[in-house]
Amino acid sequence: MNCLQVLLAIIFPPLAVVDKGCGSVLIVFLLTLCGWVPGVIAALIILNKNN
Repeated sequence: MNCLQVLLAIIFPPLAVVDKGCGSVLIVFLLTLCGWVPGVIAALIILNKNN
């Protein structure tokens, strides 16, 4: 997780998880539509996961 991804996760969460796959982008996008904070939290959790 680098600084650019964290900044993108705060500004526009779905864009930060594009490289994690279509499912992650869809989940973060839907959570962002429900509210900005759930989208940011989900994006940061997905970015913090170790592969």
